[in-house]
Amino acid sequence: MKKQIIIILLITFFSSCKSDKKENGKLNVVTTTTMISDLVKNIGGDLINLQGLMGSGVDPHLYKASEGDVTKLSNADIIFYNGLHLEGKLVEVFEKMKNKKTIAIADALDKNTLIGSEYFASNYDPHIWFNIEYWKQATQFVVKTLSEAIPEHKTTFEANGATYLKQLEALKNKLESTISKLPKGQRILVTAHDAFNYFGKAFDFEVVGLQGLSTATEAGVQDVQKLAAFIIENNVKAIFIESSVPKRTIEALQAAVKSKNHNVTIGGTLYSDALGNADTIEGTYIGMFEYNVNTIVNALK
Repeated sequence: MKKQIIIILLITFFSSCKSDKKENGKLNVVTTTTMISDLVKNIGGDLINLQGLMGSGVDPHLYKASEGDVTKLSNADIIFYNGLHLEGKLVEVFEKMKNKKTIAIADALDKNTLIGSEYFASNYDPHIWFNIEYWKQATQFVVKTLSEAIPEHKTTFEANGATYLKQLEALKNKLESTISKLPKGQRILVTAHDAFNYFGKAFDFEVVGLQGLSTATEAGVQDVQKLAAFIIENNVKAIFIESSVPKRTIEALQAAVKSKNHNVTIGGTLYSDALGNADTIEGTYIGMFEYNVNTIVNALK
């Protein structure tokens, strides 16, 4: 707690100082999650200096600002974050920022269309990137923000945005084709926590998470037993680990199912709150989404 207070004080101090662009004249942009980093990179390209706070496998629900983040945040001209209290531990930090343009991606969306949640102070499920239509809106939002910040490069940002929107539409069509091979009765997705509700709503899956929406909430024995009974009753063939959540929770669930003389396989690891490694296909939003859907469909067929 002391360390976090010191970090907040440092950020408050540095944020009150005027931020200057680096010697190369590019805008300094800081992002929180890997999904947002990938989005902003697709739009900004080489016209911005981009630094992400979180890496592959990092859980944004529990992320705390490090001392190394102070420099990144204090030098930023624009900070893009998810919002809806996804970055729970960073909310206090963002509230202390002065003279900084902090942009919540979720502000691009109509909150009346979001899934409600009692687990977050925002009262909404923050896992908005699993709705491709929302990500299209986020793309347009980033284009607008960067165009306003560097108007001389507006044409380039708009062109990059148009290209990315076409890629997102192609991704949506491809995923719909893949999912169509899985009968609706088998579209039950059981994971470590409820990160996939927007995915379920968009692609007609029933989604059940062991830990609820936030990984800050631990699953109890009763939760495990209740979900084990659900798996047996619905003859669910596979359950899934998440890359940013310890696998012991799903392993405990598998063991509980087995103790009731029923078998369920672990269908693989899904990327939920973070992308894969930067040097892999899963290190991009599009690659991550395609990998997840292929993994889910192949395991549940």
